[in-house]
Amino acid sequence: MTVIIGLETEASFDFEYESVAKEVIGQAIRSEGFPYEAEIGLVIVDEEEIQRMNREFRGIDRPTDVLSFPMLEYSAPGDFSKIGNEDRNPDTGEVLLGDIALCAPKIWEQAKEYGHGAKREFAFLIAHSMLHLFGYDHMEPEEAAIMENKQKAILDTLGIVR
Repeated sequence: MTVIIGLETEASFDFEYESVAKEVIGQAIRSEGFPYEAEIGLVIVDEEEIQRMNREFRGIDRPTDVLSFPMLEYSAPGDFSKIGNEDRNPDTGEVLLGDIALCAPKIWEQAKEYGHGAKREFAFLIAHSMLHLFGYDHMEPEEAAIMENKQKAILDTLGIVR
C-alpha cells in the first residue's frame, strides 16, 4: 500500500497524522477485503482550497470537510471483480484507488462540535472517504446506514472512538 500525503497548509495536529492516516486507510482496505495492493493520495488543505475544489468539482461554492476522488467505477459498492490492469500504476502495479482532500480547519471545528478529539475526526473523515473510494455513497438512508456501520467498524477496530 502506498499513501502519498501532501500537507498544503499549516496544520499542527496533536497526533502523528501520517501514521494515523496510513492505519485508517490500511484498516479500510482490510475491512472491505480489497484484494490488491493500492495507491491512495491524501492532501490536507485550508478552507480556501477546499472551497475552490468543492466549487470546481461539485459546483458547491462553500468549504467542506472532505472530498473524495475515486479512480474506479464499480458495478456495486465494494465489488472489485472488474478491476483490470488499466486501473493500476504501471510502475508499481498498485491499483489507483483515488484521492482524498481533507480540510484542516474543519477537522478541528467538527471535533469540537461533536465533542471528540481531532484525531478521531481526522480518522473518521479518512474512513468515510475510503468508503467513497470503494464505491459507497450516502444519498439514500439505506446507503447512509451501511456507510455509518462500516465507518464505525473501521474506527472501532483501531480503537479510535468518541
